[in-house]
Amino acid sequence: MTGLIGEYDCKVDVKGRFMFPADLRKQFDAAFEKGFVINRNLHQKCLVLYPLAEWEKLNKKLSKLNRLIKANDVFVRRFTGGATNVEADNTGRLLLPKSLSEYADISADLKVLGSNNVIELWDKKMYDDFLSQDINIEKLAEDVLGGLNFNDPGDE
Repeated sequence: MTGLIGEYDCKVDVKGRFMFPADLRKQFDAAFEKGFVINRNLHQKCLVLYPLAEWEKLNKKLSKLNRLIKANDVFVRRFTGGATNVEADNTGRLLLPKSLSEYADISADLKVLGSNNVIELWDKKMYDDFLSQDINIEKLAEDVLGGLNFNDPGDE
């Protein structure tokens, strides 16, 4: 699976389901049928939908942490505590767990974002508020990407 891209507006029905965007689904090939793990985002009040293979990679790394060290134990518990398996129904809808949708203040209007190897799920108003924050994107790009070598043929 290549990097997931796209920004989609969806509606959440009264049962907490939303229709997974067809254009985003096409980027998954057969991985869509394997399901997802949904969880809270660490840095923003939104949800992250991990394709099952991505969650398994992450969980494998987490399982290597020594849980006898308190910081590791607390982190793993807090990070994985809300993680929930979700699968699309036969019409392509996903059910948002009530506790997670309440955490992210997701109501009827949902913003679905392909974000490299995961999918972010935002309440539309919260996402609009996030985008309107005064962030110097040039400085952020320099801080985050400035040390990378974009001419490295090993990255291809």
